[in-house]
Amino acid sequence: MTRYVLGRVVAAVAVLWAAVTVSFVVLYLLPSDPVSVMLDNASAGQTVDPAQAAALRAQYGFDRGPVEQYLSQLGHTVTGDLGTSLTSGAPVRTLIAQAFPQTAALAAFALVLAVAVGGGTAVLASWTRSSRLRGLLLALPPLGVAVPGFWVGLLLLQLFSFRWYWFPAVGNDGFASLVLPAVTLAIPGAATVAQVLSQGLGAAWRSPYVETAFAKGASRGRVLGRHVLRNAVLPVLTVLGVLVGQLLAGSVVAETVFSRQGFGRLVEQAVTTQDIPVVQGLVVVAAAVFVVVNLAVDLAYPLLDPRIDLTGVLRPRRAPAARRTTALGRAA
Repeated sequence: MTRYVLGRVVAAVAVLWAAVTVSFVVLYLLPSDPVSVMLDNASAGQTVDPAQAAALRAQYGFDRGPVEQYLSQLGHTVTGDLGTSLTSGAPVRTLIAQAFPQTAALAAFALVLAVAVGGGTAVLASWTRSSRLRGLLLALPPLGVAVPGFWVGLLLLQLFSFRWYWFPAVGNDGFASLVLPAVTLAIPGAATVAQVLSQGLGAAWRSPYVETAFAKGASRGRVLGRHVLRNAVLPVLTVLGVLVGQLLAGSVVAETVFSRQGFGRLVEQAVTTQDIPVVQGLVVVAAAVFVVVNLAVDLAYPLLDPRIDLTGVLRPRRAPAARRTTALGRAA
């Protein structure tokens, strides 16, 4: 068990290192000067003093070589220092700490909605004996994946905020302001959960142990709850690990459409102003969340299904002990 956990932790650290390195290469080696962009925005069209620009480059370390900048940044990241914002002058760690709770609440609510709606749709499609209802339910997930998130958000705003006044259109004021952005984020995730769980349920219903359970007199509900759903839910667990990363990425659109303060709005503002330390810090934090969630999923596999050993391999079920007989009728 210890070796399995250590292996997953080392893999998680490697992913974080790769996120820091790739984001540094992409952001810092691009042919642009963040100090010039910052001064151009602040000067409102006036001439920028070259001495002031040189002083700022020295202050933020942009006058050093790429390797020296990378090693310095890697060392600071390991200690939790994500740098200072070029536009506000505030520590990046403080900006992220202020924005992240709003996005975490939004993503958690959207994840609950996605699992409940997607799982309910798949189970109902598997449960019903009506072929028309089953076909209608199974047609919904592809539609949910294909519809653009920003279009869904604008449609929800038009209906539930501007026409019926059920929910506020913008802001972070209370639970009511969380509903429409969470629904916007949850629809693609619910569609993905429904697709994966429907395929798993379909394969599980065709398994021999289902016929055995019916032969023993088990009801349809008991077979679904105790045998079919239990064996079909593991792929959904894998999807949930990926879905958390998609929710964080989708928060950029949802928080922009609904004018919410959070992780996504911070990303949008940092990219617009080319505030490289903030963008870099957001990438590192998002990668850390993704890695932690997937590490928890990996550690949960052996607990949910004892057939999965600590190397992540699915072991076949053991056949019941029985005396095998040869073609001549003698005990083997």
